[in-house]
Order: sequence, then C-alpha cells, then structure tokens
Amino acid sequence: MLLEFRDVDTHYGDLHVLKQVNYAIDNGEIVCLLGGNASGKSTTMKTIMGVVRPTRGSVVFDDKPIERLATSERVRRGIAPVLEARRLFPRMTVFENLEMGAFLRGHGPEFDEDLERVYALFPRVKERRGQLAGTLSGGEQQMVAIGRALMARPRLICMDEPSMGLAPIFVEQTFEIIQEINRQGTTIFMVEQNASMALSIAHRAYVLQTGQVVLSGTAKELRENPLIREAYLGEMQVAT
Repeated sequence: MLLEFRDVDTHYGDLHVLKQVNYAIDNGEIVCLLGGNASGKSTTMKTIMGVVRPTRGSVVFDDKPIERLATSERVRRGIAPVLEARRLFPRMTVFENLEMGAFLRGHGPEFDEDLERVYALFPRVKERRGQLAGTLSGGEQQMVAIGRALMARPRLICMDEPSMGLAPIFVEQTFEIIQEINRQGTTIFMVEQNASMALSIAHRAYVLQTGQVVLSGTAKELRENPLIREAYLGEMQVAT
C-alpha cells in the first residue's frame, strides 16, 4: 500500500473528529472519499498533510509512519495537495505559482521537464503563465492548482473538493485531467462532493459519516448500492 490510515483518531480540542479510521490506497489507484458536511473529509486531508496530527493511530506512507513528520518532509517524500478553493498566491503570476510547487526541489533539468508536462496537460495555463493568478477564472485557477501539485513530482496527490465552484464544463475537464494524471502514474486520493463524477473515474471509494468509515468498496459497488444512490447520487428508491 502507498498510503494507510491505521486506527486513526483525530481531535480538535475536545471534539473527536476522526474515530478509528482506516484507509488503504494502493499505487496507481484513484480513491475517492465521500461524506456529508462535518463528516471528517477535510480533516482527513489535513491529517495526511500534517496540518492536524492524530491523537491515536498511525499514518503510513510507503511503509513508513509519517504522522510525526512536518508537512515539508511529507511533500519531499512524495505527497502533494490540491487544496480546497485552490488557495493560489493571487498576486503572483501563474508561472510563479508553478515555481512554488517545486520550491523544495529547486530548478534544474527536471524543473523544465515538469513544467512542459504541466503545459501539455493545460495549454491554457501556458497561455496565462505571465498573468496574475488572482485574475484567472475558477476553472483556470484549478488548472494552476493541479499543475502546482505536479511540479512537486508527487507519487500521491490529495485533492480536496476539486470540482467546487467550477462551471460544468470545467468540472468535466478537471475529471478528465485527473484520469490522465493517474494514467501517467500518479496515485490520487480525492475528497469530492460530486459523488457521481467521482465514482465514474475512481477505482475504489470510502464513505465517511460523523468521523467513521461506514462503507467502502469498489466504485462500481458503491454506484450500485441503493443507500449511496439515494444519499449521494440523487436517485430515490421506489418501494414496490
């Protein structure tokens, strides 16, 4: 397994947010995490990146515990975030934002190679490379946010609500790009409110409810689960 949560508990003060949570994400997978508001999805991402530390249990990346490591060390080891609401540096150019993704690596032949990869995935980002990031549309900002994560050469990208606030055409493009990044060899762990789109591209999924994993399985199994179809896919089940 590339990433594991082993009986993880997370607290904010006295508030018990994650409760004996177990996840397992293997190399090459797209795994999505579904759940309602205040279910613990964003806390999961913060726990992976080291913004929040578990009060119990272990977070394991590439067979090594990382729960005591600083965020920068986690990035060095191959985990990169795509944050909720993009969180770009609005007064920096698109190119400067991409540079920040490679901050821990510095410049060199690999930097130019990675930059060309981002530009190939996102031609519009290349067109806007000299523009201030804060002046871009929401869809363009999401492209830059994903590109910035790729500049870290990650083995795992953790995406927090990648479709949030995007026009439908950009939602489709974003999920197509996520699939392409995965085909190129990067593992994806994704929190997403758009369950239909997430399950259409994921290999497996977990459902989180009030801080506990209540369901897991292949994306196909969850798409066919009547409770998931009603709760997350908007399909009412008619009694016969």
